[in-house]
Amino acid sequence: MNLTFSTAALSDAPALAAFHNAVSADLTLRFGRGYWTSVSTEKGVLFRMRHTVIVIARNRRTIVGTLSLQTKKPWAIDVSYFTPVKKSLYLTNMAVLPAMQRQGLGRRLLAEAVKRTRAFPANAIRLDAFDAEAGAGSFYAKCDFREVARVTYRNNPLIYFELLV
Repeated sequence: MNLTFSTAALSDAPALAAFHNAVSADLTLRFGRGYWTSVSTEKGVLFRMRHTVIVIARNRRTIVGTLSLQTKKPWAIDVSYFTPVKKSLYLTNMAVLPAMQRQGLGRRLLAEAVKRTRAFPANAIRLDAFDAEAGAGSFYAKCDFREVARVTYRNNPLIYFELLV
């Protein structure tokens, strides 16, 4: 695998929307309709780019994984559960192409997130993962993220994780 990481450019928006739609369709096929069932549009991706840094993992020219890092707290996160730090980043919208899963790509994306968090500089990465079969809670735990709480937000069971860097 010839893997490279880059920050998304405006010209990546159509490919990012297609990528997220493919991942969403795969999750819906495997687990049925749920919070993961959504449609991404180029306009939506462009809007997200104004508020987040989207990291793209490519194998040659093909997008095989993404994640977003942002300073603004996502709506479902209650900061009172987390370790007090000077500055934290929030990891959102992490996805790996289904054909590329279980090959270490997710871990490499998280390593890139840690590198960028330190360079920001920030002291922690925080995230929420859905506590369901289609959720990634066990993955984050295996990648040294510490579970800090289990909550329900708008009828969705969530696990809060943090990684101090």
